[in-house]
Amino acid sequence: MTREAIVQREKKRKNLTEKFSEKRKKIKDQLKKQDLSFEDAMELRKKLQKLPLNSSPTRRRNRCSLTGRPRGVYRKFALGRSVLRKAAMRGDIPGLTKASW
Repeated sequence: MTREAIVQREKKRKNLTEKFSEKRKKIKDQLKKQDLSFEDAMELRKKLQKLPLNSSPTRRRNRCSLTGRPRGVYRKFALGRSVLRKAAMRGDIPGLTKASW
């Protein structure tokens, strides 16, 4: 099991990402304009840098929703590979079967 503090940190990052997504998007859209002067671009970059670091979507990490495991997580199910396998064997996930040939 993952430490509870790490899972809570990820939840905090998710909340911050959602909170600042509109503001971050507006600043980035303004930066993409072609007729932007160098000084204006620098001001926009400073605004972007003043946003919290954890509000950036690249800081987030996919984790298993049950165990908190950071690696081997299937996005479609939000489960780690071992938990997904056990759930599939029990038949908890409709339409998912173990491959056999």
